[in-house]
Amino acid sequence: QLQESGPGLVKPSQTLSLTCTVSGGSIISGYVYWGWFRQPPGKGLEWIGYIAYTGSTHYSPSLKSRATIDRDPSKNQLTLQLYSVTPEDTAVYYCARASKPAMIAEDYKHWGQGTQVTVSA
Repeated sequence: QLQESGPGLVKPSQTLSLTCTVSGGSIISGYVYWGWFRQPPGKGLEWIGYIAYTGSTHYSPSLKSRATIDRDPSKNQLTLQLYSVTPEDTAVYYCARASKPAMIAEDYKHWGQGTQVTVSA
């Protein structure tokens, strides 16, 4: 199971910080890739990036300069930080699991329920 958590409201120019707590398996198990997605209101899912079981990361070119994905194996958690947010970063944010390096939602077979983040003053 995957469970996202974090503040529901972030002010513009601040950093959005989210956590994904994983249960039922280790985040450093072999050949597992942990992705972050978001879905703005009225739009489709957007891939943000992933962290592999090795710890290597890969990001969407459009968000690479503002996003950091990390992990804490001792807590079995993943984290997403998005810097210098604007109202356009308002979305439901999801973490998900894939068994291969993946940038499309269809390749991720396990998903959290998502968490709403609103960027507003």
